[in-house]
Amino acid sequence: MTSLIKRNASGNADNGDANFLINEVGGIGEVARRERAAGFDAWLGGLVPGREGIALVAVGGLGRRQCAPHGDLDLVLLHAGVPGVDELAASLWYPIWDAGVRLDHSVRTLAEALSVAQDDVKVALALLDARFVAGDRALADTLIRTAADHWRRTAVRRLPALREITESRWRAHGELAFLLEGDLKEAAGGLRDVGLLRAIATAGITDALRPAVRAAHLRLLDTRDALHQQVGRRVDRLVAQERDGVAGLLGLRQSPPGGSDDAQQASDGDVLLRRVAGDARTVSHALDDAWRAADRLRSGRRRGGDGRPVRRPVARDVVEHDGELVLARTAIGARPDPSLSLRIAAAAATTRLPIARATCEWLAAYCPPLPAPWPPAARAALITLLGAGPGLVPAWETCDRYGLIDGWLPEWTRLRSLPQHNPVHRFTLDRHLVQTAYEASRHTREVDRPDLLLLGAFLHDIGKGLPGDHSSVGAPVAEAVAARIGLPAPEAALIGTLVRLHLLLPDVATRRDLDDPVTIAGVAERVGDTTTLDLLHALVRADAAATGPAAWSDWKGRLVAELVTRVRTALDTGALPAPPAPDPALVAGPLPVVHLTEERVSVAAADRRGLLATVAGCLALHRLEVLAADASTVDGRALVECRVQPRYGLAPDPIALSADLRRAVNGDVSVTQRLRGRALAARGEGAAPRVVWHREAATDAVLLELRAADAAGLLYRVTCALDEAGAQVRAARISTLGGDVVDAFYLVGGWPSDAERARLEAAVLAAV
Repeated sequence: MTSLIKRNASGNADNGDANFLINEVGGIGEVARRERAAGFDAWLGGLVPGREGIALVAVGGLGRRQCAPHGDLDLVLLHAGVPGVDELAASLWYPIWDAGVRLDHSVRTLAEALSVAQDDVKVALALLDARFVAGDRALADTLIRTAADHWRRTAVRRLPALREITESRWRAHGELAFLLEGDLKEAAGGLRDVGLLRAIATAGITDALRPAVRAAHLRLLDTRDALHQQVGRRVDRLVAQERDGVAGLLGLRQSPPGGSDDAQQASDGDVLLRRVAGDARTVSHALDDAWRAADRLRSGRRRGGDGRPVRRPVARDVVEHDGELVLARTAIGARPDPSLSLRIAAAAATTRLPIARATCEWLAAYCPPLPAPWPPAARAALITLLGAGPGLVPAWETCDRYGLIDGWLPEWTRLRSLPQHNPVHRFTLDRHLVQTAYEASRHTREVDRPDLLLLGAFLHDIGKGLPGDHSSVGAPVAEAVAARIGLPAPEAALIGTLVRLHLLLPDVATRRDLDDPVTIAGVAERVGDTTTLDLLHALVRADAAATGPAAWSDWKGRLVAELVTRVRTALDTGALPAPPAPDPALVAGPLPVVHLTEERVSVAAADRRGLLATVAGCLALHRLEVLAADASTVDGRALVECRVQPRYGLAPDPIALSADLRRAVNGDVSVTQRLRGRALAARGEGAAPRVVWHREAATDAVLLELRAADAAGLLYRVTCALDEAGAQVRAARISTLGGDVVDAFYLVGGWPSDAERARLEAAVLAAV
């Protein structure tokens, strides 16, 4: 609710009194929520006349007495066909609106309310939270009792429709347990799912609201209270910039260890995110169990002649029983096979059937730890599990719920629900690793060793959270895991190589000149052979798909594929790419020459300094982002070729763009002034920019790499600064990572002196 509502100093409480004030009173916890509900009850009670046939009923948060600091009111004005009900409703709703409270309202007779609930399962669920507020208590009690009785009688057959609606909501909002910015209410495992558990428990289908679920629910409610109080308005999405403040209000604290890039970014908000993830998992697991109980009750599954469920073998020591996987009777003994938990997980993933709760509990209690190295059966089961496709994630989650994963991989405790601070990521680290393995299963036909691809994908970010660069520190950890599960030493070393180099291809493809032989030779030397190259190419695509939509694009995919093709040629034949020939259309005909396509802008003009900066600024003026730029001189002509994409998704007018480019390269002052004005107004914010130099990264140039916040016109400002400082830029590569960029500039000439580097660096940083 928006707040407690109190009388003003005059003490007036008449219906429709405009002197009611909304005092922005917060408060976190069960007591505060009930106090807010009591305040609303008292205020609303004064707005409803005491007459028979009229009752005000609260549903939603007020009905449950779980009022958030800035929530809304869900009210039903119930009547028995009395005259003048429309005027009465207006006299009730308008004071609420005047008080600034958001309101969801309806006016219905008892028969109308029950009829709507019968037609709409969401209304039926809402009435389960109905509570009398004011007016005719007998009328309200009749609605509450009848709605609950009707739900108990019809719940089993109505749950499929409810589940369809729920799964649609999950697809829209994702899973709260794994999202870095999840919706506390609508995401899977959130507060709305607790309402489903309450409805299923009310129907008597299963005991869905166990103590762990109730505790998780209260913590999620507290988190929403703190979020409302932190932001000062109703909001249910826990975004990154609010996490630390919400954690502070909840009293959550973390003292990060020193020495790690990830650890240095660790914060109180990370503690909060891990707690929310754990609570969401508890709710999701309980709802999964409840859905299965409802399915069994509704369909009865396949039954034998005696009415008992049919048992069907699905794998060694694993049978299907009543739609769930259980252990075969022969597998349960005094000394169970250590690989048993992995084998039943693999069976669950491949058959896409859930593992029975009792089976998981038995495995957690009695399955012995795996020896080192693992037996072949365990290793094969892990690879089968990781390559199972859509069945991987639910099977993995079930095993994680009961602590089985920790027994397989002790490192998992550190990785579970670990936040990732790069804005391109959508999942916590544990889910990202599992999701990457799932995405890698789509590429197993493209590589010689699909088993190593799956394992490398699963372990590629295992170094996150440890001191140092996660690729470097993760490689020995991944090698140790690979050795522990029984891979031979050369294969374990290859897993370490995949982890160490998993960012090599996208970084080089987007930040280096692929036409430069030094670039291709460097990648070929680090990769070593085509088997590793194919594994890295598949891993890159799987990693990007698991990261989020901002991590990949058609342009990036083409660059990576082009790099892989050139490196493969170098590895197979030793031949390095020859410098590309200029576009013939640019080296002939009158100047200036402007060619535009959907993804490329090419300009030829009389040779002069600053042409690249002029073209970059003109493109920024037309809201085009430059992804790559090349500048060269042929027979006295300066050529600039840029790969571009619209900054806001809409392509510019090609006629206007072409005209501005022609005027700009011809030195039109009016265009130049517009460029400078736009560029200076669009400076980025955030952490301080940094310049990094690379000495031997190019054939005939040195590399200046700028790491800064993204902003429109940044390329124009930097190229102008470099030109004014006397540096000649022959190529630029722009890599955007969320709100940051890593821009690489190829400066013609040899390695500059310390003083010259300092001067150029100062000029670039001043331009940012």
